[in-house]
Amino acid sequence: MLARVKALPFEVRQYMLITGNYWAFTITDGALRMLVVMHFHQLGYSPLEIAMLFLFYEAFGVVTNLVGGWLGARLGLNRTMNVGLGLQIIALAMLMVPAGMLTVAWVMAAQALSGIAKDLNKMSAKSAVKVLVPADSVNANSSLYHWVAMLTGSKNALKGLGFFVGGLLLTLIGFQAAVLAMAVMLACVLLLSLWRLKADLGRQKVKPKFSEIFSKSRAINVLSAARFCLFASRDVWFVVALPVFLYDQHGWSHWTVGGLLAIWVIGYGGVQTQAPKLTRLIKGDARFLTAGWAAALGVLAILLALLPLAQVEWLVVGLLAFGVLFAINSSWHSYLIVHYARADGVSMDVGFYYMANAMGRLIGTLLSGWLYMAYGLSACLWVAAALVAASALMALALPKEAQTASATNA
Repeated sequence: MLARVKALPFEVRQYMLITGNYWAFTITDGALRMLVVMHFHQLGYSPLEIAMLFLFYEAFGVVTNLVGGWLGARLGLNRTMNVGLGLQIIALAMLMVPAGMLTVAWVMAAQALSGIAKDLNKMSAKSAVKVLVPADSVNANSSLYHWVAMLTGSKNALKGLGFFVGGLLLTLIGFQAAVLAMAVMLACVLLLSLWRLKADLGRQKVKPKFSEIFSKSRAINVLSAARFCLFASRDVWFVVALPVFLYDQHGWSHWTVGGLLAIWVIGYGGVQTQAPKLTRLIKGDARFLTAGWAAALGVLAILLALLPLAQVEWLVVGLLAFGVLFAINSSWHSYLIVHYARADGVSMDVGFYYMANAMGRLIGTLLSGWLYMAYGLSACLWVAAALVAASALMALALPKEAQTASATNA
C-alpha cells in the first residue's frame, strides 16, 4: 500500500496529505461543537445562549481569513495549515480544565481560538489546490473544479459526522476524556504534516505588503459579496431559529434536532462532491450560471416561507431540498474563487473571499437569534429569500466569461 502511494504523482500525494489534514481537523471541529452544545445544554443553558457561545468563533473567522491569506502568501500554506492545527490543539487543551472552570467566558475564548484555527486550516487547504493543479494542463479547469468539489464536499460531510462523533464520545467517555482524545489525534496529524507537507507551498516570490490584503480584482470582490449574502441566507434560519423552533414548538428531543442538523450537513457535503456533474448539465456564461442557481434557491426559500409551519414534515423536506440547491451554489462559488484567484498569491485572494464568507455566517447567526425571537421562523425564511436574491443580482456583475471547462467537461 505504501509503495502504491509513493508511486503516485507528487501533486496527488500532497493533495492527499492536505485533504487528510483537513478531514482530521474537520471531524474535531464538528465534534467539539456538539460537545459544547450538549454539555451546556445539560447545565441548563437555553438554545439561544448556547448559540451565542459560538459568536467569537464566527467573529474571529472574519479577521483570520483576511490576515491569514496574507500570512500564507508570506510564510507558505504549509505553515499556516500547521499553525491552524496547533491552535486547535490549544483550544481543546483549554477545555480540559475542571468542570467548575468551564465558564461562559472561558469557553468563548476557547471557541475564538478554534475559529481562528478552523479558518487558517480551511484557507490553506483550498488555496493549496490552486497551487497543485497544473495551470497548463489540457483540462485544468475541469480538474480544478473536481478537486475543489471533492475537498469541500468531503469536509462538510465529515463535519456532519463530527456531530455524531462528539455525541458518541460524550456518552462513552465523558467531556474531558473526549476532548483529550481529539487533542492527541490532532497532535499525531500535526507531526505527520510537519514531516511530509511541502515547505513553502503557495508562498509568493515577492512578499506582499499588508495593505494588499484587500482584493483589487472586480471578479473576486463581486463573488465575495455574493458569497456573503449566500451564507447569511443559510445561517439566518439554520444556526438558532430552526433548532429552537423544533425544540420549543414541536417538542423534538435534543438528539432528534442534532440528528437532523447532522443529516443536513452530511447530505450537503455529499451533494457538493457531485456538483461538477450537476452543473455541467446547464451550459452558458458563468455569470448567468451563478445567478441562475442562486435564483432557483431563492424561489425555494420563498416557497418555504409560505408553508404553514405546523406542517413540520413538509418544512423538513423543504429544508433538505434547500440543502441540495445550497450545496450546488456553494460548490460552484468555491470553484470560481479558486479559478479567479492569482496563481502567485492565491491565499490572499482566497482569504479575502472567505473573510466575506465568515462575515456572512456571523451576520446570519446574529439575525437568526434576533429575528426568531422577534418575529418567528417565517421571518427568517423571508430574509433568507431576500439575501439569496441579492446574491443572484450581484452575480450578474461578474466579468463576462464563457462557461469554464469545469462545467462542461467535469
